[in-house]
Amino acid sequence: MSSTVTLSQFWERVQRGLFEWLEAELGELSGKQKQLVKILELLRVEDYVQRRRLLKGRPLEDRKAIARAFVAKAVYNLETTRQLLERLGQDSSLRRICGWERLTGVPSEATFSRAFAEFASSEMPARVHEAVVAHYQRPRLVGHISRDATAITGREKAAKKVKVKPVKGEPTRLQRQATMTLAEMLADLPCVSDCGTKRNSKGHPSYWVGYKLHLDVADGGIPISCILTSASVNDSQVAIPLATVTAQRVDNLYDLMDSAYDAGPIREQSVALGHVPLIDGHTRRGGVKPQFAPHEAQRYKERTTIERVFARLKEEFGGRTIRVRGPAKVMTSLLFGIIALTADQLIRLVA
Repeated sequence: MSSTVTLSQFWERVQRGLFEWLEAELGELSGKQKQLVKILELLRVEDYVQRRRLLKGRPLEDRKAIARAFVAKAVYNLETTRQLLERLGQDSSLRRICGWERLTGVPSEATFSRAFAEFASSEMPARVHEAVVAHYQRPRLVGHISRDATAITGREKAAKKVKVKPVKGEPTRLQRQATMTLAEMLADLPCVSDCGTKRNSKGHPSYWVGYKLHLDVADGGIPISCILTSASVNDSQVAIPLATVTAQRVDNLYDLMDSAYDAGPIREQSVALGHVPLIDGHTRRGGVKPQFAPHEAQRYKERTTIERVFARLKEEFGGRTIRVRGPAKVMTSLLFGIIALTADQLIRLVA
């Protein structure tokens, strides 16, 4: 069954069945509530909450409702869990959509915090994202994968940098990655909070303390894979592990990257995966910047897709206001936004 047919069937089920039933139960739904219902129905995050023996505390059903509530937090672009709890207290329809019939059933902020830590340790949102991509994107041939990174401001102090003197003749990280497994490449990437710098669209440097989110995006603005690193990590050092993850999830034709990725090992990896690399040339010292052929320049315009995805993640799905600390929790918070955005973009394809 093709992904298009599957999405179409999903859309018919939601539009003709689910909304009618919900509005009969809850009354007329707002536009934001309808958006949330569609996203939750496509993601089915409650199916990925790990079953474990609970000797004390809240039952499993609450963990499922909390998972749905964290997706709602991303969809409503709320900054804190406290804001989410206030919204659940004021909006009975939202509360019931998440899974609580009564206000007294909504857990405390501390319970939400413990559940979030469990979701981070079990990588629940990451498993949801991988499953959604496999179900809706794996069956189709992706034209272009756009690759880039964006700054993620953290709430932690920058870790002290350890100065390491380069040894003459020692291979660089890019060179080492050629013989490393995916697990080894990921383990080799720093992920502590530190200071990063990146040039903006006008060529001026901007600085931040925190992390960097590296993302591969398919046509239609569908996030395929993501990696979180320290803010100081150069974009090029994450290209090969990111491409490796993406290649396990989808088949694509072109890899689109800006000049930060203009390196021999990255081009070679792209070709080895059966892709055509379109990388904006970097002006070498005393040299002339390479130019795309006309047909390549036209395809390279598709790379603006990833800029729109980053903008939506930050402005609409909570990517700009990360309030948790530590790379695992920061990534989990970002992933709740990423899975909500992924579902929203898939729904837009058929809506």
